[in-house]
Amino acid sequence: MPESSSVSYDAIVVGTGPGGASVARELAARGARVLMLEQGDAAPLRGSMLQMAGMAAVPGKGAFIHRDASLLVRAITLGGSSAINFATAAPPPPAMFAARGIDLAPALGVLRAELPMAPLPDSLVGPMAARIMLAARELSLDWRKLDKMIRPDACRSGCWRCVAGCPFGAKWTARDFVDQARRHGAVLRERARVRRVLVEDGRAVGVEAHIDGKTETLRAGRIVLAAGGIGSPRLLRASKLLARPAAFFSDPVVAVMGSVDDLDAEAPGAEVPMAAGASWHVDGIALADLTLPQAMYQGFALQAGRVDRLGAHPRTLGIMVKIRDGIGGRIGQHWVDKTLLPEDRAKFGKGVEIARGILERAGAHHIFASHHFAAHPGGSLRIGDQVDSGLQTATPGLYVCDASVIPEPWGLPPTLTLLALGKRLGQALV
Repeated sequence: MPESSSVSYDAIVVGTGPGGASVARELAARGARVLMLEQGDAAPLRGSMLQMAGMAAVPGKGAFIHRDASLLVRAITLGGSSAINFATAAPPPPAMFAARGIDLAPALGVLRAELPMAPLPDSLVGPMAARIMLAARELSLDWRKLDKMIRPDACRSGCWRCVAGCPFGAKWTARDFVDQARRHGAVLRERARVRRVLVEDGRAVGVEAHIDGKTETLRAGRIVLAAGGIGSPRLLRASKLLARPAAFFSDPVVAVMGSVDDLDAEAPGAEVPMAAGASWHVDGIALADLTLPQAMYQGFALQAGRVDRLGAHPRTLGIMVKIRDGIGGRIGQHWVDKTLLPEDRAKFGKGVEIARGILERAGAHHIFASHHFAAHPGGSLRIGDQVDSGLQTATPGLYVCDASVIPEPWGLPPTLTLLALGKRLGQALV
């Protein structure tokens, strides 16, 4: 029998990624009794590929292989995928949310004033990114610096650890908001695997979770699922609150890489990734420079069957090609399945062609592309479909605040949007 806690909370937030951390901080700052449950652990980020693999590359836990060989990765750790993302801040499309009765402008204004969010100074744009930017502009492409959630004063030039978890505090992550929520009295329990939402008389009243080797029943007046585009629909299915497996978008990405002979860099590949880029919004295509640590580069080279390029990492330029894919596939309890549609493959074809042209202009040779992998799985519990404009599900007292609620195919880094949705939901719940 599950052990029932004698403590009742105003809100339980399941997941500590940007959406969950933002809701929890907002509630706790206004005096609510908040319990945060995180499936991963809160170990300090060390910036090691080994730790990153444990968070995000364990098959069935943080990584899944699709039927068409697409790799989907999510981070099971405090702060969620913000711990290992590229720290790019993209504003939400206002019209997409306005059509659902949602105005995120007030929340975005507060967040922009509070968070580190600006293009990198020139001193932090590495020689690889600078060379790609120059080549793109020579081709008359609108290649611009991107807003990064990075504290320049703390960022160490020549470091490659953005993607592995910044150990220096330079990159903003949702862990910052978790810490603030705890300072306001919120309780965090890590290694807490939530199994189902508890419903009584048609209303969500708590969750059942496996923590420290035992199953516990935890109760609250409001339940907020923020377990991610994969985790939240799984929880609803396990709770018998979602009738069918959820479809989703994955924002798939390929890396296009080529070698140059005259690269002048002290530590090749050790740069802040996605320093600059360009987007073709109508076509659903986005490009950015993509510098990778050696182990990841070699993994992509092997994936593409380019054994001959394994030793070329120090002189290889990389460009990310990301597309806005259609919503489809299925999220099962133990698997994830999605294949690209013909129109998705056509987008990749166009994006790879543009990237190849930039690399050739930069003097690169031996150019090749990786297979695609997923960047931002979401859209599985869309606003207007499974949740309303207040992010409440059909079950009173049960809300969702993560990438799963994004209402349309996306193609954007979702962190800033989720922070704004979380702030708005926290204010509404209070």
